[in-house]
Amino acid sequence: MEHSTPTKRTTHERMGIFAHFIFASRWLQLPICIGLIIAQVIYACKFLKSLWHLVSNFSIMDENTIMIAVLNLIDVVMIANLLTMVIVVGYETFVSRLHVDEHPDHPEWLSHVNASVLKVKLSM
Repeated sequence: MEHSTPTKRTTHERMGIFAHFIFASRWLQLPICIGLIIAQVIYACKFLKSLWHLVSNFSIMDENTIMIAVLNLIDVVMIANLLTMVIVVGYETFVSRLHVDEHPDHPEWLSHVNASVLKVKLSM
């Protein structure tokens, strides 16, 4: 009669499971990306509201008020652009490939931006 002993997992196998678990944790970034997309929708609404206010009241605004309103619109656009960059590059770098290389609207900068470039752009 043969005694069969339960197979013990080697340290390498256990580390493989641990590494797989760590790698799978990248999907925790997905709700963060979705949250940033929602924030970008809010910024788009803010932009449209501010633009409507400018267009509907430009006849009663002085030059300085118009300039401030336009600068506020520019701020919203810059933040929206930053959100786009963080969402797209963050997802592509840390979660999963987007597979948009063949898309006609594929942004050229996407192939040049990685985590370190994104940090530099965010710091600027």
